Amino acid sequence: MPALCRDCLATFDAGARCPACRSPRVLSHPELFALSIAHMDCDAFYASVEKRDDPALADRPVIVGGGTRGVVSTCCYIARISGVRSAMPMFQALRLCPDAVVVKPRMSRYVEVSRQIRAMMEVLTPQVEPLSLDEAFLDLTGTERLHGAPPALLLARLVRRMETELGVSGSIGLSHNKFLAKVASDLDKPRGFSVIGRAETAAFLRGKPVRLIWGVGLATQTALEQAGIRSFDDLLRWDRRDLSARFGAMGDRLWHIARGEDRRRISPNAPVKSISKETTFHEDTADAELLKGHVWRLAEQVSDRAKAKEMAGRTVTLKMKRGDFTLQTRRHTLREPTQIADRIWRAAEELLDTACPTGPLRLIGVGLSDLVPASAADLTGDLLDPGAERRARAERATDAIRARFGTDAIGKGRGLR
Repeated sequence: MPALCRDCLATFDAGARCPACRSPRVLSHPELFALSIAHMDCDAFYASVEKRDDPALADRPVIVGGGTRGVVSTCCYIARISGVRSAMPMFQALRLCPDAVVVKPRMSRYVEVSRQIRAMMEVLTPQVEPLSLDEAFLDLTGTERLHGAPPALLLARLVRRMETELGVSGSIGLSHNKFLAKVASDLDKPRGFSVIGRAETAAFLRGKPVRLIWGVGLATQTALEQAGIRSFDDLLRWDRRDLSARFGAMGDRLWHIARGEDRRRISPNAPVKSISKETTFHEDTADAELLKGHVWRLAEQVSDRAKAKEMAGRTVTLKMKRGDFTLQTRRHTLREPTQIADRIWRAAEELLDTACPTGPLRLIGVGLSDLVPASAADLTGDLLDPGAERRARAERATDAIRARFGTDAIGKGRGLR
């Protein structure tokens, strides 16, 4: 059976230890050198960067996130031992791990390190599809002739180079499609390297819960449970037509996934699906004027990002989280795509007025989806609002002033609420 030492990168027939360096970090699998679809996921990325930049944090539990009113962005594995998890309210995390060091996120720093990792990946293959700053799919099909080494060895070199040059570790999942590669990367974190081969796919998936499927959130999981589907075995008992009739396009995908099939290609230029911004308040609030001020600032930030990406969206989403952490979302589809902050804000403000959230909110967010190129945006204006075009021209003039004199050079009065 082919084997690989993850420390010295020697290849050999399977054994408990590497014959070259005696390391026990040996990876062996019958299809090890025949698979080429991978998923790389950094280990506690933000916290790892913070520990690297401040060696005094090396042996401390570290939580990256907002203040006592915020949530955990990520945390190191020492903090996870105490039960701290991403997206957990900060007060709950500190109750579980009172000795934790809380560090505010430094997104510019994480972006910088992410770009360095991306450059290392692109040395191996141009087929890199980032999912976020700290994870990506790689298609290494056909790269063995170019680099003189099979994909598994190239991936082991990648994570070792990340550790030695950047001080950041990562876990690898290697398989024959994207779904299984992503599942594999989470099997042995941190510093893991897991393989799911073609021959073992059916046996591996047998009995697994459907929540293992990437993209199956709580709402989909609830819908599946209502249909009596809790595991892959349940999915296999359904006819393909029946699944499609009940769940639409998702049903057809589930039929294939249940059999370990995923035909999605790795795309370096995967389109952005949505743009959103949110804020967590220092104190829960039900003040309508204050909430509308925050909605304006969020709409403006979403608009700025859309303009920077030369994108526009047709659907505006308002996200509201109450003090008890229950979540409420509302959506409004516009007549035509827009990237104008004023139009995004007016749609979000109307959603806030009609939602009538019960009780004070701790978080509010604004999003823009159903994205299209900016050239298809704001073509006809709002026929029911004669002043919309005038406000849009004023916004474009404001953008020009900010581009020349800075983002704080001019602003609307509603942003002072």
